[in-house]
Amino acid sequence: MTAIKLVIGDRLGKGQKVGAGAEAAGATVTIIPGMAADMKLGDVMNKEQADLGISFCGSGGAGAITAQTKYGYKCRYGMRSIEEGVTAINDGCIVLGFGFMDKEELGQKLIEAFAKKHGRG
Repeated sequence: MTAIKLVIGDRLGKGQKVGAGAEAAGATVTIIPGMAADMKLGDVMNKEQADLGISFCGSGGAGAITAQTKYGYKCRYGMRSIEEGVTAINDGCIVLGFGFMDKEELGQKLIEAFAKKHGRG
C-alpha cells in the first residue's frame, strides 16, 4: 500500500509535532514552512496530490476554507478536538481546519482514522 500523503499548514509555521505523530502512524508528511503557511495548504495539496490536509490558525478556518474554495476539497473547520477531526474524516472531509493544536496524538489519530476509512495503511 502507498503511504497516506499529509500536508500541514500552520499560521505560525509550526506543525512539527502533528507531523511526527502522523509519520509514526505511517504517513508521508509535508510541513509547509513559514508564517501564514495555512493559506498555502490547498496549493501544496494539489501540487503533491496529497490525500489529506490539516490547517492550523486561531479560528481553524482560513486555510481550510481557501483550499475548499480554490480546489473543491471537502473541508471541516473550527475544530478544537481530536474527536472532531476523526468525525470529519469519517464524514469524507480531506481538509481539516483546527485551532492551534500541535500535538503528536492528533496526527497519529487522524492518520489512523483516514487509513481505516479508506482501507489503507
